[in-house]
Amino acid sequence: MIERLVRGEVPRKHHIAHRPAGNLAYEHCITRDGFEGPYTICYHRQRPHTHAAVEIEVGWPAPVGAGGLALARRHYVTPQVDAGGPPVNARVPLLFNDDVVLSVARPNQADPVYVQNGDGDELLYIHQGGGTVRSLLGDVTFAAEDYVYLPKGVTYRILPDDGDQMWFSMECAGGIGIPKQWRNPVGQLRMDAPYCHRDFRGPAFVGPLDEGIATVAIKRRGQFFGFELPASPLDVIGWDGTVYPCAFAIRNFQPRAGLVHLPPTWHGTFAARGALICSFVPRLVDFHPEAVPCPYPHSSVDCDEVIFYCRGNFTSRRGIGEGSVSFHPAGLPHGPHPGAYEASIGQTRTDELAVMLDTYKPLFPTDAALRIEDPAYNASFR
Repeated sequence: MIERLVRGEVPRKHHIAHRPAGNLAYEHCITRDGFEGPYTICYHRQRPHTHAAVEIEVGWPAPVGAGGLALARRHYVTPQVDAGGPPVNARVPLLFNDDVVLSVARPNQADPVYVQNGDGDELLYIHQGGGTVRSLLGDVTFAAEDYVYLPKGVTYRILPDDGDQMWFSMECAGGIGIPKQWRNPVGQLRMDAPYCHRDFRGPAFVGPLDEGIATVAIKRRGQFFGFELPASPLDVIGWDGTVYPCAFAIRNFQPRAGLVHLPPTWHGTFAARGALICSFVPRLVDFHPEAVPCPYPHSSVDCDEVIFYCRGNFTSRRGIGEGSVSFHPAGLPHGPHPGAYEASIGQTRTDELAVMLDTYKPLFPTDAALRIEDPAYNASFR
C-alpha cells in the first residue's frame, strides 16, 4: 500500500532460480489489478498452490438487508454486540452495499485457521484491545487506536491479546489505498500530506514458521471455503513488494485547521472504491473571529455517512457513547444536534476521535443492526 519493503532473502532479479539453502524456492506472486498494479513476490520452501478441499465451520456471515425500513438517521449501540469466538467468526455485519461491508467484532480467541480474503481488502479500526496479525509475510502487532490493513489475497490469522476487544471492520471489495491527493507523481507521500511513510508499520519478518496449522479458509463470493496444505503456509524465506499487512495509529494523522470550517475531505485517510475513510482526531479548530467550528448542517445528496465514535467530546452529537455508530443516509439533511452549532462559537479546539466513511452507493442495515438500534435517535434532532 505504501512503499516497497524487502524482508528475508530474495534473488537479485524477478523470476530466476532462487536456492538460498541449496533447494529451489517456489516464487509466489501476489498481484493487484491483474498484473498491472502493485504486487509482492515471496519465496516458499514448499509449493504454495498444493492443497486439498476440506470442510470447515468458520467465517463471518454474509450481510443480508433487513428491508422495509423508513428513511431515517440511525444510531447503533455497538457495545451491545456479544463478544465471542476467534476474529474469523466474530464479525457482525451492520451496514453494507456492493463496495463495503461495515461490521463490529469482539473476539476473545485466536484464529484456529489461516484466512485469505478473496473478496476484498480489510481495514480494522482497533477501538479496544490489541494483538498480532500473523501472515506469510511476517507479524504486525497492533494496539488500541490503530488501523490494521489486511490486503486481499494475503494469508493471515489474528491472535488477539488477553482482555476485552472491540474492532470496527471495513471490508472493501474494490481495494483500499491512499487518496491520490496525498501522493506525488512517483507515488511517494507528499511533504504536505497528513501522514508520512514512517507512520506505517509493516510486517516484522519471522522467517519460516510452523504453528502446526495447515488449514486455510478462503473467502470468495461471500462464502468461506476450506483447504488443507501439506505443510504450514508460513514457509516463506523472503519477499519484496508493496502488498503487505500494516498498521497505522490514528493519532499519527496530522489534522488541519482553517480560517473557517474545512470539509471532511481534508480528513481523508484511506480511499476505497465508492468510499472515503476519514480520521477525526484532536485538533485546533477554525480561527476566524466569527467562525462556527461545529460542522454545518448539510445535504450530501450523493453520499451516505457513517461515523464510528471512538473517544473524546463529540461536539456535534449528544447521547452518543464510545464505540457507537451513527448512520445518516443521503437524501436527509443532517448535521449537529440542537444547540451544538450555537454552543461551538468561541471554542478553540476539539478532542474528538472518530472514524468516518462516506459511501456513494446506499447502505443497507442488517437485522443485527436493528437489534442494537437506539429508537429515539432520529427524533432527537427536533
